[in-house]
Amino acid sequence: MEASISALITSVEGGDRAAADALFATLYSELHRLASGQLARSGGNLTLGTTTLLHEAYLELSRRDVATFPDRGRFMAYASHAMRGLIIDYARSRQALKRGGEFEITSLDTAASGRLVDDRDLTHIGEALDGLATVDPRLVQVVDLKFFCGFSFAEIAAMLGLSERTVQRDWEKARIYLHSAIGTMS
Repeated sequence: MEASISALITSVEGGDRAAADALFATLYSELHRLASGQLARSGGNLTLGTTTLLHEAYLELSRRDVATFPDRGRFMAYASHAMRGLIIDYARSRQALKRGGEFEITSLDTAASGRLVDDRDLTHIGEALDGLATVDPRLVQVVDLKFFCGFSFAEIAAMLGLSERTVQRDWEKARIYLHSAIGTMS
């Protein structure tokens, strides 16, 4: 299975659109799980559906002129990054003033209140990750692979050609930076 995925990725890099469709179909269930996890982490208060997010991410991936995905992990990381960007853009558009984003009709659900994430929080997370990308892009890559894709430190180390301990240190640095950046935005 992994060999066929590698062959599809190689064909996609060569510009084969049919291979891109086949790669998407092959990884559909895994991408669907990834999209579902992305939406769950966003707090579940978005009206964006899992399948819609997945298909929007596919459209984002298909718009790339040049694809450079040497392996399945990096493809999944890019897909995760695309989904995260779509969720943050969706949250930003919901809170846009010209659309009445400052007003929101809600009902009080005390059982769900602890797990909901505000649209402004998603915007802050997106801005913090964008800021971190300017400081150290590898840290954002580690966050995408660990938090958004769910890969282990060992898997990330193998994908990036680093030691597992270096990946753990990068994870801690990213967490500290993001915590600090989000704290100053609130």
